[in-house]
Amino acid sequence: MDINKAYQLISQKLILWFRELVRLLPNIIISALVLVIGFYVAGWAKKLASKLVGKVSSNQTLNRLFSSTVYLVFIGITVFTVLSILHLDTAVASLLTGAGILGLGLAFAFQDIASNFISGVFISLRRPIHVGDIVKLKDYMGKVQEINLRDTILQTFQGQMVIIPNRDVYQNPIENFSILGKRRFDLSIGVSYGEDLDKVEKITLQTLKGMQHLSKEDEITLFYQEFGGSTINFTLRLWADSPEQVAYLKVGSEAIKRLKKAYDDNDIMLPFPTTTLDFGPKGGLPLSDVPIRIQH
Repeated sequence: MDINKAYQLISQKLILWFRELVRLLPNIIISALVLVIGFYVAGWAKKLASKLVGKVSSNQTLNRLFSSTVYLVFIGITVFTVLSILHLDTAVASLLTGAGILGLGLAFAFQDIASNFISGVFISLRRPIHVGDIVKLKDYMGKVQEINLRDTILQTFQGQMVIIPNRDVYQNPIENFSILGKRRFDLSIGVSYGEDLDKVEKITLQTLKGMQHLSKEDEITLFYQEFGGSTINFTLRLWADSPEQVAYLKVGSEAIKRLKKAYDDNDIMLPFPTTTLDFGPKGGLPLSDVPIRIQH
């Protein structure tokens, strides 16, 4: 008796499910067609997005991210459409609610990652720096090795690899020494007060003409700046024909060697720092002229 009752209950349930399946069969067929078409359209949209964004940005990582985002958006629309056709509206609402709550939680948990990510997107679009550029980012100076969506990798001139979050790159001043294709070397020099300044300027400029690694487009400039403690100080401005660190250092090194020899050959004095001691109640007297009193 119990077996027959159980058999009847199972039979009724199966018949009910079969009727529901038959009733939903048109919707299932339409859903399957929508699913196939949706995946095809998503793939086509991904290729189109990749092609279009490739004309704006050469950053392959950013291009793949954008095309993948477009693909996922179309897949999401397709899935929600299929669920609606199957009258699973409650499931759709639950999914949307869950996605909203999950997205809010992730936004709080990964806000730093999101900030670096968004900054990386803007850096890729605006392109203030490129791989191979010599830059100064915050307190670090060197050559850009990689620009990722989360961080920028810099190799300093001392050889260290520095990973800088893109938020710090985008929100702080960037000194890019590679944009002009040249780099300026400033050299400060002090000559004796007894020197003829016009003669010093003439010999200095003649000595540096034709020097290797100097830019042919920019002149060497000399400016007297101040009366120092024991020297008259001036600044030389020399432009290296390359922003590379080696060329920049060679320009400064060669200039110092040439000027030292030229000043020695022309009796131009580069004084050591000196200190003068004056004695007496009002100063101005050498030690030998100051009376010494010895009290017993």
